[in-house]
Amino acid sequence: MPCVSRFFGIVIYMYYNDHLPPHFHAEYAEWEATISIETLEILSGKLPNRARALVLEWASLHRAELRDNWERARQGLPLQKIDSLD
Repeated sequence: MPCVSRFFGIVIYMYYNDHLPPHFHAEYAEWEATISIETLEILSGKLPNRARALVLEWASLHRAELRDNWERARQGLPLQKIDSLD
C-alpha cells in the first residue's frame, strides 16, 4: 500500500486495484479510516476528531491530486507524492 503523504503523525495510503468508490486510507496511531475522495465522507473506520479534521482539510486542498492518483493506481502506474499539510 503506497504512502502518498504524511503529516502530523497521519499517513495517507492508496491501494492498487482497490474497490469503488474512489477513496484513500488515513492512519493515525492505532486508528484507521477509509475516506471518499468525492464527498470526503468516512466510508469505514474512525479517526480521533483532531486527526479527522486535519485529514479532511488536507484532502479538500488536494482532491484533484487524489483523483489523479486514484486513476494512476487503477492503471497500475506509480503514485505521485502529495504535499503534506503545513
